[in-house]
Amino acid sequence: MSTLRVCALYPDLMNIYADRGNLLVLERRCAWRGIGFRLTPCGLGEPLDGEVHDLFYLGGGQDRDQRLCAEDLIATKSEALHAAATRSAVILGVCGGYQLLGRSYELGPGEQLPGVELLAVRTVREDAPRLIGNIAIEVSFGGAGKGVLAGFENHGGRTHLGTDQAPLGRVLKGHGNDGRSGFEGARSGNTIGTYLHGPLLPKNIWFADWLIATALGIHVAELAPLDDALEDQAHSGALHAAGI
Repeated sequence: MSTLRVCALYPDLMNIYADRGNLLVLERRCAWRGIGFRLTPCGLGEPLDGEVHDLFYLGGGQDRDQRLCAEDLIATKSEALHAAATRSAVILGVCGGYQLLGRSYELGPGEQLPGVELLAVRTVREDAPRLIGNIAIEVSFGGAGKGVLAGFENHGGRTHLGTDQAPLGRVLKGHGNDGRSGFEGARSGNTIGTYLHGPLLPKNIWFADWLIATALGIHVAELAPLDDALEDQAHSGALHAAGI
């Protein structure tokens, strides 16, 4: 039996938007299919092995906690995360986690948090209203085809993509990375960053299945089908809330 090995980075600090619900979705959908699931937390000061996990998850947090995690990521986990990305493990960062996967996050004059530079993005806190509300984006995952992700965004930082950095998707409704570009999130190989939370996966079950299959190294069509009537209703509700 296959086992999905998940590493939750800083689950006690980076969970401001109930993003732990994303991990629960992954666990349940594996269990319903007879797929094993092993969750390993990795906190401040703890070494990270980039070779023993299939999926790495980093949620959002308050600025104070994000500062602590930014320093620790660089000191104890950056090398392992780069090694994981090189072997095409799945790395998912949501909101603050997305920002820390980038190059830097400028909180204000003279204060800049370093990122692990897995995504060619930089984030700047601007003197402007927060970008808040329901959001829907169009994404494409190769063989999985196109789909729409729906969720909720609430971020003060504006994230700017580097010249060669691909976005995660195109904004259909909502603000996205900066409220101007029409792009949301960023993706490089199997490393993904997004501002969609609330949490993300219960509202977008097809994306949860894509993450599971990709982390296990199989095509999503190889996953056993499930009765997703309730999950489909949740997705439709999220789309409706975003105005789709």
